[in-house]
Amino acid sequence: MRNIILGFGIVFLLASCAKPIANFTYQPLKKPSNVKFENQSKKAETYEWQFGDGNSSTEASPNHTYTSAGTYTVVLNAKKGKKISKIEKKITVEGKEICLVVLETDFGEMEIELFDSTPQHQDNFLKLVEDGFYDGLLFHRVIDGFMIQGGDPNSKNAKKGAALGMGGPGYLIPAEFVDTLVHTKGALAAARTNNPKKESSGSQFYIVHGQPVSGEQLSMEENKKGFRYAPAQREAYKQLGGVPFLDQGYTVFGRVIKGLDVIDKIAKVQKDGRDRPVDDVSMKIRLKKNN
Repeated sequence: MRNIILGFGIVFLLASCAKPIANFTYQPLKKPSNVKFENQSKKAETYEWQFGDGNSSTEASPNHTYTSAGTYTVVLNAKKGKKISKIEKKITVEGKEICLVVLETDFGEMEIELFDSTPQHQDNFLKLVEDGFYDGLLFHRVIDGFMIQGGDPNSKNAKKGAALGMGGPGYLIPAEFVDTLVHTKGALAAARTNNPKKESSGSQFYIVHGQPVSGEQLSMEENKKGFRYAPAQREAYKQLGGVPFLDQGYTVFGRVIKGLDVIDKIAKVQKDGRDRPVDDVSMKIRLKKNN
């Protein structure tokens, strides 16, 4: 029995001295910008990924969404105790087809990209647009320095001063929080009620107007919520402003790529005590053809 115990001890010591070996492969998912990383490391206990776009992960085999085409250096550190094995690979992310809609208002048009990385919100929004659901609805809640909100079906032909904001298509959409998508100016996000799963309204949305954002504010949000902003996200907040306290609480599923000045114009209109514009601001949304 003693010999057997010693034998096991020797095997254990030999195994514990083995150095980890880092390795991985990758493949595009449905769209080229969505990449699945297959971890093929050996003898490792923990992992650290750097995706080359300022974002990182500690998952074993993560999925990651790149928001622009290009060549990225992906780094995987495989760790076992104090031993680290590192591997770098360059990957090329091809240009993606961009899903665009045009939101027409009384103050001009906004061109909006709908993100592939939030497929349930994208599909639902496109269906409603194709059905003409939003045509004639109002921006029923407008707060300067915060956001402009619409999508309540009860707002169509609503009487002046009527309370709005409780309507919808009769269903909710599961939250789709993506680490690369934040509430900078122009972000399109789903409104929601205060529900534990943070499920989105089936139709109501808002577009961020926002205010200037400091690095200290972003650091406070990081400490409060336990995540880190990538350098590119910090720079975007510095350049555009936004509302970072909403990050990871409401699903961002698009962004305004043309017509940011239209948000400014709508945000400045006169409102009543419920933040509804005194003079109706209506909308019509259509698909942008020939993308």
